[in-house]
Formats: sequence, structure tokens, C-alpha cells
Amino acid sequence: MATSDPRANQKHRTRAAIVEAAARLMRNGVAPSVADAAKEAKVSRATAYRYFPTPEALQLEAAGVTPAYAPLEASILAGLEGDAEERLAQMISKLNAAVFADEAQMRMALKVYLDTWFASGAAGGSAPPLREGRRMRWLDAALAPERKALPKKRWRRLQAALALATGPDAMVVMKDVCGMSDREAQETLLWAAKALLRAGLDDE
Repeated sequence: MATSDPRANQKHRTRAAIVEAAARLMRNGVAPSVADAAKEAKVSRATAYRYFPTPEALQLEAAGVTPAYAPLEASILAGLEGDAEERLAQMISKLNAAVFADEAQMRMALKVYLDTWFASGAAGGSAPPLREGRRMRWLDAALAPERKALPKKRWRRLQAALALATGPDAMVVMKDVCGMSDREAQETLLWAAKALLRAGLDDE
């Protein structure tokens, strides 16, 4: 969800400009360094390195983590039908299926995000926005009618809770911590998402 903090908004705009610059370079056949992207985005190298301490972190984000996300997003935003629980189930099922199918790349993405966070701290800076937050945007789309009807605070809490039931982080917990198979893990995450939705909508 959009933040009202002007400084946070500026940070997100700066980060987005660097990522888009790197994506343009990649489309032209260049594996961009952080310095390359900074020059293309017309920001200082120091600024770019605060957001992306390594080329791997930048390239991973510029590539969208995985090409599966582009058609997946189109599917999620265009194909939602039914009541809130049905729409959520469609979104969660599609996203988690893509995550589990691309497990190695998703784990690499998590590693890069963590490495970026630690590198930023080691450099003495505050951690920059590391991830676009696609799942938050997709939850907004999947539950748009309910989101509009709920007070902002209640929606924010429900959205945050539902974010725990999808994505690579959830996959790692289900498989590594809980020892589940792919199928059992996805079924459990879907069950958890539905339970959280019911609780959030009933909460007063």
C-alpha cells in the first residue's frame, strides 16, 4: 500500500529508477554493473550502491526475479472471479504454484535480498527498500471490494497476515522447517490464507 512518508516515497522512486535503468541495459544485451545503472538513471554511484551493494542484487531485481512473474501477474489481475475467498484462492494458488516450480531461483532471490540487507548494514547505512512487494499489490487486486470496505488499519493488518501465506519465504518455512512436500505445503498455505481471510473479515 502507498505510504504517506515523502522521504519513503522518494526512496522508492529512486530505487525504481535504478531498476528500470538496469532493465533497459539488459534489454540491450548488457549485464549492468551498479555503476552502469547509476549512470543510466542519472543518480550518483553512492546512491545506487546504497540500494544495490552488488551487481547480482540489481540484476536479479531488474530481471523481475523470474520471467514467470509477467504472465503470472496478468493472469492474477485479469482472471479473478467469485467471492473474496474464491478470488484469494485463485491468487494464492497461482502464485505459490509458480514459486514452488521455480524453487532454486526463488531461494537465490532470498539469498540476494539477505546479502543486500547485511551489506547495507555493514556499510553503515539504513536498509533500503529491498523488494517491490508484488504480493501486496496482488492481494490488493484480489480483494479490492473487501479492501475498500474495510478501515485502512484493518485492511493493512489482514493484507500483512495474508502475505505470510504466499511467496518464497512461505515456501522455505513449509519445506525446511515443517518438512512438507510441495503438494502438502501448497495445500497448507492455501488453507492458512482462507482461515486468515475469514478471521480478518470477521474481526471488528
